[in-house]
Amino acid sequence: MITVLIVDDQDLVRIGLRTLIDSEDDLTCVGEAADGLAAVAAAREHRPDVVLMDVRMAGVDGLEATRRITAAPELPDTKVIVLTTFEIDEYVFAALRGGASC
Repeated sequence: MITVLIVDDQDLVRIGLRTLIDSEDDLTCVGEAADGLAAVAAAREHRPDVVLMDVRMAGVDGLEATRRITAAPELPDTKVIVLTTFEIDEYVFAALRGGASC
Protein backbone atom coordinates (compact mmCIF):
# COMPACT_ATOMS: atom_id res chain seq x y z
CA MET A 1 0.00 0.00 0.00
CA ILE A 2 1.36 3.43 -0.98
CA THR A 3 0.47 6.14 1.50
CA VAL A 4 -0.19 9.67 0.25
CA LEU A 5 -0.43 13.09 1.91
CA ILE A 6 -2.35 15.72 -0.07
CA VAL A 7 -1.36 19.38 0.30
CA ASP A 8 -3.38 22.10 -1.40
CA ASP A 9 -4.98 25.30 -0.19
CA GLN A 10 -8.23 24.61 -2.06
CA ASP A 11 -10.72 22.23 -0.47
CA LEU A 12 -12.15 21.04 -3.78
CA VAL A 13 -8.73 20.07 -5.11
CA ARG A 14 -7.97 18.08 -1.96
CA ILE A 15 -11.37 16.36 -2.11
CA GLY A 16 -10.87 15.47 -5.78
CA LEU A 17 -7.38 14.10 -5.23
CA ARG A 18 -8.50 12.12 -2.18
CA THR A 19 -11.36 10.60 -4.16
CA LEU A 20 -8.99 9.54 -6.94
CA ILE A 21 -6.37 8.16 -4.56
CA ASP A 22 -8.81 6.27 -2.36
CA SER A 23 -10.43 4.66 -5.42
CA GLU A 24 -7.19 2.80 -6.16
CA ASP A 25 -6.49 -0.53 -4.46
CA ASP A 26 -2.81 0.17 -3.86
CA LEU A 27 -3.09 3.81 -2.68
CA THR A 28 -4.44 5.33 0.50
CA CYS A 29 -4.66 8.95 1.62
CA VAL A 30 -3.26 9.27 5.15
CA GLY A 31 -3.83 12.99 5.55
CA GLU A 32 -4.41 16.44 4.11
CA ALA A 33 -2.99 19.88 4.71
CA ALA A 34 -4.00 23.32 3.45
CA ASP A 35 -0.62 25.08 3.79
CA GLY A 36 3.07 24.33 3.86
CA LEU A 37 3.54 24.52 7.61
CA ALA A 38 0.70 22.05 8.18
CA ALA A 39 2.17 19.86 5.42
CA VAL A 40 5.49 19.53 7.21
CA ALA A 41 3.75 18.68 10.48
CA ALA A 42 1.47 16.14 8.75
CA ALA A 43 4.41 14.54 6.96
CA ARG A 44 6.22 14.11 10.27
CA GLU A 45 3.09 12.67 11.88
CA HIS A 46 1.98 10.29 9.10
CA ARG A 47 5.33 9.55 7.39
CA PRO A 48 3.71 9.11 3.96
CA ASP A 49 5.42 7.46 1.01
CA VAL A 50 4.36 10.36 -1.24
CA VAL A 51 3.37 13.98 -0.68
CA LEU A 52 1.34 15.67 -3.43
CA MET A 53 2.34 19.30 -2.89
CA ASP A 54 0.73 22.45 -4.26
CA VAL A 55 3.26 25.18 -5.10
CA ARG A 56 1.42 28.39 -4.28
CA MET A 57 -0.13 28.64 -0.84
CA ALA A 58 -0.32 31.38 1.76
CA GLY A 59 2.27 31.39 4.50
CA VAL A 60 4.84 28.67 3.95
CA ASP A 61 4.53 27.83 0.26
CA GLY A 62 4.92 24.40 -1.32
CA LEU A 63 8.51 25.00 -2.40
CA GLU A 64 9.69 25.74 1.14
CA ALA A 65 7.59 22.89 2.55
CA THR A 66 9.18 20.56 -0.01
CA ARG A 67 12.66 21.66 1.12
CA ARG A 68 11.74 21.06 4.76
CA ILE A 69 10.24 17.63 4.14
CA THR A 70 13.04 16.35 1.91
CA ALA A 71 15.66 17.63 4.39
CA ALA A 72 13.98 16.05 7.43
CA PRO A 73 16.14 13.17 8.66
CA GLU A 74 13.06 11.34 9.94
CA LEU A 75 11.51 11.30 6.43
CA PRO A 76 14.28 9.75 4.30
CA ASP A 77 11.91 7.71 2.11
CA THR A 78 9.17 10.32 1.59
CA LYS A 79 8.95 11.54 -2.00
CA VAL A 80 7.40 14.90 -2.88
CA ILE A 81 5.56 15.46 -6.14
CA VAL A 82 4.85 19.12 -6.78
CA LEU A 83 1.57 20.09 -8.43
CA THR A 84 0.81 23.42 -10.07
CA THR A 85 -1.43 24.88 -12.71
CA PHE A 86 1.06 27.66 -13.38
CA GLU A 87 3.33 27.35 -16.41
CA ILE A 88 6.29 28.99 -14.72
CA ASP A 89 9.60 27.22 -15.28
CA GLU A 90 11.13 28.71 -12.15
CA TYR A 91 8.61 26.79 -10.01
CA VAL A 92 9.75 23.54 -11.58
CA PHE A 93 13.44 24.33 -11.15
CA ALA A 94 12.94 25.52 -7.58
CA ALA A 95 10.98 22.39 -6.72
CA LEU A 96 13.70 20.15 -8.12
CA ARG A 97 16.40 22.10 -6.28
CA GLY A 98 14.32 21.69 -3.13
CA GLY A 99 14.28 17.91 -3.43
CA ALA A 100 11.04 17.18 -5.30
CA SER A 101 11.02 13.93 -7.23
CA CYS A 102 11.37 13.91 -10.99
